[in-house]
Formats: sequence, structure tokens, C-alpha cells
Amino acid sequence: MTSTYIETAPFEVPASIEALGPAQFAAGRMRPGAAQALGGAAGVLARDRQNQAQDVQLSIRGFGARSAFGIRGLRVYVDGIPATMPDGQGQVSHADLSSADRIEVLRGPFSALHGNSSGGVIQIFTAQGEGPPRLSFDLSAGSYGALGAGLRLAGETAGVRHMLGLGRDQGDGYRAHSDWSRSQSNARLDFGEDAGSRWTLVANGLRLQARDPLGLPRERFESEPRSAVPAAFSFDPRKSVAQEQAGLVHERRLDDRQTFRVMAYGGWRHTQQYLALPVAAQRAPTSAGGMIDLVRDYGGLDARWSWRAIDGPRPLTVVAGLGYDGLAERRRGHENFAGEALGVRGALRRDETNRVTAFDRYLQMSWSFAARWSLDLGLRRSTVRMGSDDRYLVPGSGGDSGDDSGALRHDTTLPSAGLVYRVSDGLRLYAAAARGYEVPTVNEISYRPDGAAGLNLELRPARSASVELGIKARAGGLGRIEAAVFRTRTRDEIVTAANVGGRASFRNAGATERSGYELGWSREWPGGLSARVALGRLDARFAGGSPACAAPPCASQSGATLPGVPRDTIFAALAWMPPQGWQAGVEARRIGRAQVDDRNSDHARAYAALDAWAGYLVRTGPWELRGFARVDNALDRRYAGSVIVNEANGRFFEPAPGRNWSAGLSVSRALQR
Repeated sequence: MTSTYIETAPFEVPASIEALGPAQFAAGRMRPGAAQALGGAAGVLARDRQNQAQDVQLSIRGFGARSAFGIRGLRVYVDGIPATMPDGQGQVSHADLSSADRIEVLRGPFSALHGNSSGGVIQIFTAQGEGPPRLSFDLSAGSYGALGAGLRLAGETAGVRHMLGLGRDQGDGYRAHSDWSRSQSNARLDFGEDAGSRWTLVANGLRLQARDPLGLPRERFESEPRSAVPAAFSFDPRKSVAQEQAGLVHERRLDDRQTFRVMAYGGWRHTQQYLALPVAAQRAPTSAGGMIDLVRDYGGLDARWSWRAIDGPRPLTVVAGLGYDGLAERRRGHENFAGEALGVRGALRRDETNRVTAFDRYLQMSWSFAARWSLDLGLRRSTVRMGSDDRYLVPGSGGDSGDDSGALRHDTTLPSAGLVYRVSDGLRLYAAAARGYEVPTVNEISYRPDGAAGLNLELRPARSASVELGIKARAGGLGRIEAAVFRTRTRDEIVTAANVGGRASFRNAGATERSGYELGWSREWPGGLSARVALGRLDARFAGGSPACAAPPCASQSGATLPGVPRDTIFAALAWMPPQGWQAGVEARRIGRAQVDDRNSDHARAYAALDAWAGYLVRTGPWELRGFARVDNALDRRYAGSVIVNEANGRFFEPAPGRNWSAGLSVSRALQR
């Protein structure tokens, strides 16, 4: 495992950490999405919004649940390259999970090792090419016009391991006005390998077009779950994304004790998004319009040195590193109308350049100081700077000149500590504690809750203190068992002040508390039979007062449940996957009810769903053929797949589809050298 900087078996880490392989996240699927891949991980809530314009909702122990789009409050990496920007805003839409080898999920206090916005850490690793080159093609189809196709070339040629992939997916969507298309490219090259050196080059690209059906109010959600509100048709809210990025990682063993690793990356992302904002609101002098045109250039560097003393009776490992990440964006806002025409680019209402940099220094130590004890310590110093240069000056909106430029800086030191006790060869007890923080993203400071123009520079970072106690057991015939209890207290929690037509503004709450437990069990039997269960309880509440705000709904009361966070989650899966022939599996989940706003005025009801799949795998000579068919929500339950937190118009609910099907076929052939 690499999620804690020191490569250690997860059984020895004083943290809740899980590694998912293709058998867990891709069984019975041809091209899995993030919601499907992560839905069975303990402590992780992965919600498919059935809205490709807003991406998947991901949260870990409640961190990230407030996100109006993309991923928030978590750190995401793809092949070691950050998919989380220096301000904390992340995306996972560019990750090609069909070619992934494993997904690591780190929960709890030790996530703070990764600095800002690390309520949890998700790392996705593309499979390394090996053996003779193999060419693969897959084709899949499903309900609601879903179509997918992928082409991959993987193997080793002239000393270069390669995994090259192209993919295309599209669909009409479960709901009205939710059609979408996505094209992906992904490449990983491993080369220059010798006894003490290795290079890895990764690159990927994304093209996305998606319409936004918006949320539904309670009455319409109950009666017409596949519908969209009239604003979705009149303003045609939609999003287009183009993204390219690349990164290079070099690892070198300096001697028997020392290793040096350096990573550099860069990329750009262009987003155009049309929102469903009323014309009158867009005409206000301080409005930024209803259409966003955002171009981001980003890049960074991470260098770390590690030293191991493993030849004595008390092994010691030390890692020290520096990290720098930078982001420059050109943000423009236009009206989403021109004359009487709605849903078109109109007059310019916002023009600014924003810059964010993050500079981190970190140190981690792991020491087996006694025969049965080991100690892990971490320290990270983080500095985040944000600045905005306003190019659209409107007198009266930001001082006498209308200049809404501004700058801010956040500094913090994040300590972490963990202790492991080896009870026996198959049993570990551990304890961990850490401090974390989460700075507001550029998007979160982009709009003021009172509707005035300019940045919301009064928004403060959220700061947290976390503790965790856990047990890990490898119980032979009983399988693998892991359990943890945890508690996190956060002050100045960043919460949604209002969410109108796709535009969200944010504020600081007084304090919040998250406490609960998680339990995971898995076992494998001869012949390809496996089972796993993950369950958890999370009590996430406001624990202190909240400042007044300009417009409802934003009044938080002590004791109210954090919106978007279910109290109970249960996942269970049983799969039979022999090396050849018939395969089959069944998955069941239950998700507790989730509040829709800070006032707890309504909630999405708890639900249970059942999925099942069957397939056939045959290998003959250089050929491999695999086919599958699956049914999701086999019992045809009606429920809200996700909620839009604090949606000001009361359109909180995003319905999940009823019973739906998918099927696919893949063919691959080993090529001659």
C-alpha cells in the first residue's frame, strides 16, 4: 500500500485502509464508473446521480457530502498524479476504471498526511502491461440508450510496459434532459527499469457533453421520477468538458537504505456550463450571469526521500518530502440568454483570473520500537495561497471602483500519530489521532451568500481533530475481519448556504461532530467463491451555533444532522468466479435516510437494492472471450439515488432508475512479438 507514503502491508498500518481489485469493482461490468467501483468500500458513500453534468457524489465518513459537483473534501490520485486541485476541488471523470488494477481507500486520521481536503484518500492505479502484447475490444449496452465501447493494447514491447486505452460511452439518461456522451483516452508506460530505477509516464484525456435534468421537488419526485422541471427545458442547463493531463514519475534506489522519488505533472481543463438561473436574477447589477466559461491550467511537483534501517532488531523508516501544486484559471460569466432566447451565451457579466498555489513540507516515521509494538508519526506543514484579479469592473459592486480582486493565505501544521500492537500473527490492534484542515475551494469562494459580486473572502478553513481505534484479524478459515470506531470534531465546517440552479454559495457553521463505527469482513474459498460484507454507522451532527446568513435555507441548529449523510450503510456481495466457464454474483445494499438541508426540513428515505449478474469466460490459445448480463435494482425499488444539499428551490431529489439491465461482450487476443 502506498496511501501513507511508506509502502507497508495494510495489515500493519494504524489506519482503516482497503485495497479493491477488479474482482471487487469490475465483476459483472464492462466499463465500471466510480459509483459502482467504490460502492462496496466500508465508510465510502458513492452515489450515482444519474446526471453526468454534475459527476458522481463521493464522501468518506461524511467528508465530501456537501459537494454540489465534482469531489470535495477528499484527496484523489490517479497513478500517483493528483486529481485534486491545490484548492481541494477534485474530479474523477477522467479516470479509466476499465483498465485499473486496484483502488486504494484510506479513511480516518491518517488521511491528514495528504494535507488540505483530506477527509479521505482515494488512489486509482492503472494496470501495468506485462507479457506479450494483447489487444482487447469490448462492447456493452444497457437500459436508457446506454452504449459503451473500449479498445486496449497492453503488454511489454522492447522493454517498455504499456497500457493504452480508448473508450466511448453515451446514453439517453434515465430522466428527461439527461443525455450524455463521454470519450476517454488513457496511457501508462513503465520503462527504464533496472535494479535501482524506474520511470512511469501517464497521460489521459476526456471529452464530455451532458445535459443537466436538475433536481426534483418532493411531489414531482414521487409522481414523475423520470421527469425534469420546466427550467431544464427553457434554459437548457448543460456542461461540456475537455481535459488533457500528463505526469512523469521517477523512482531510484540510492543504496540499500535510501530511495528517492520525484513526480511532475501538468494539464488543462476547459469547462463550459449553462445554469438554470432566472433572467431577472441574471440582470441584477452584481450578478455573474448564468453561463460559466472556465479554463484551468494546473501542474505540480512532489519529491520525497526515504530511508530504511531494516537490518537491526528495531526496523525504522523515515520519509521526508516537498510538494508544490499550482492552478491558474480564467473564469468568465455570461448571461444565459440573449434577447428573448434562453439557454444561449449572452452578455459578459464576469471576467477574472484566479491563482492558487499549495506548498507542503512533510515528514513521516515508522518505527518498530518493541517486539510487538510499532509507532507511526507524521507532520505536514501546508501553505495555500489564493488570489483573484478582477477584469470586469462594475462601479458599486466591490468598493468605489467595482474591483472585486482579493487575496488570502492559509497556513497550518498537521500532526498525526498511530500505534500498532501485534497480539499474534493474525491479530492487530491500533490507535490513531491527527489534525486536519480544509480550505475553501475557488468555487466555494466564488459566490457570496448575500448575492453580491466578488469573492467570499470571509469563508474560513474548516479545522478538525480525529481519533480512531481499530482491530484487524486474519482468522484463517473465518476470513479477514476489520473493525474501527472513530470520532471527528470540526470547527468552522464549510456548509452550503444556498444552491440555486446549479450555483452554490457557502458559509462556515459553528462546529460539527462525526462519530461511528465500521465493520468489514471478506473470505475466499477454493473454486473462485468469495464473499464480503461492509457495514457502518455514522452519526454526523452540528454541534455548535451557526452565524446568521443572508437568505434561507441556512440556519443550522445544534444537534441537527448534517445533510447528505445517511446514518447507516450496509453492503454485501457473493461472487463465484472460477478461472473459466460460468461466473455469477449478487450484490445487496441498504442506505439509510439522508437529510436534504441544514434545517432537516425533509429527507430522502432509506432504501435497499439488489443487483445480480452472470457471465461466461473462455480462454483458448491466444484468444479470450468474456460475456456478461446483469440487472440492477432487480426488485424495482423507487428511491432517491442522491440529494442536492440545500437546493434553494426545494428541488432536492435526484431519482435512481428502477429495474434496469446491461450486457456486454469483450474479445482479446495475444499478439505475436
